[in-house]
Amino acid sequence: MGDRVIITGGRGLIGQALARELVGHGYQVIVLSRQLPIFFPNDQPENISYEMWDGRSPQGWGRLAEGARAIVNLAGENLSAGRWSAARKQRIRDSRVNAGQAVLQAVRQARRKPEVVVQASAVGYYGPCGDQELTEEAPPGNDFLAKVCVDWEASTAPVAGLKVRHVVIRTGVVLDAEAGALPDMALPFRLFVGGRLGSGRQYVPWIHLADEVAAIRFLIEHAKASGPFNLTAPQPLTNAEFGRTLSKVLRRPYWLPVPAFALRLLLGEMSTVVLNGQRAVPQRLLQLGFSFQFPDAEAALRDLLA
Repeated sequence: MGDRVIITGGRGLIGQALARELVGHGYQVIVLSRQLPIFFPNDQPENISYEMWDGRSPQGWGRLAEGARAIVNLAGENLSAGRWSAARKQRIRDSRVNAGQAVLQAVRQARRKPEVVVQASAVGYYGPCGDQELTEEAPPGNDFLAKVCVDWEASTAPVAGLKVRHVVIRTGVVLDAEAGALPDMALPFRLFVGGRLGSGRQYVPWIHLADEVAAIRFLIEHAKASGPFNLTAPQPLTNAEFGRTLSKVLRRPYWLPVPAFALRLLLGEMSTVVLNGQRAVPQRLLQLGFSFQFPDAEAALRDLLA
């Protein structure tokens, strides 16, 4: 039996792919979920097990933290599941902070501490910064998403005082053919109505799903990795550049822009996710020696869509 890794939020896009990545490299994976999946006897994934949790405490699963190789905390309510009412914004924040505090409690209770806690965050941490290149040293922004990210990262930060490595992954737009943002981004182009969103000058800090999960495993295994890491490809593109690349890969025209006011009317405050990008670069990940399989957007999109 391989080293044990616990994943919270493990039924999402990144969590499912990470579980497969880790199992493929000999790990035993335990996924914490509010709702257990139903498997037929012959379909149960090998070396992946599921445990119920309430998203706010170590009750029922905290014992699993004892001697674990890693806890990867990905839990948090989906940002794009609806307009951002005041109540929904509170749930977005609370779901993240409560999950982090549960992980912290589990680590505190463990006599044999996990080796590392990998804490999810997002490049939204930096807020809207125009075309400024953003390394991990850039300060946080002041908008809603930035403040959520600051609180999210802080929720598990005290594990460092318990002599547990604390790694923060500030993830960009994760590209996958079946889920996440890419199917929605590609649909207008498939329908021959693709074009830029808003000004088109905002950056898209993208990363291929394969590189996202390989980077997380790399950070689990790298004993010197701690602190924040931008999980984005080394070549961010503007929205206009990304759209032209997408149209080229799909062999569709690039012509119909969507004005910013229309997106604001449709999405409300959530429109900031697509109208305010971040030119984030993975400086610290590259310094540690991580090698991207898909550093180029056209190659990444061809792998997923062509």
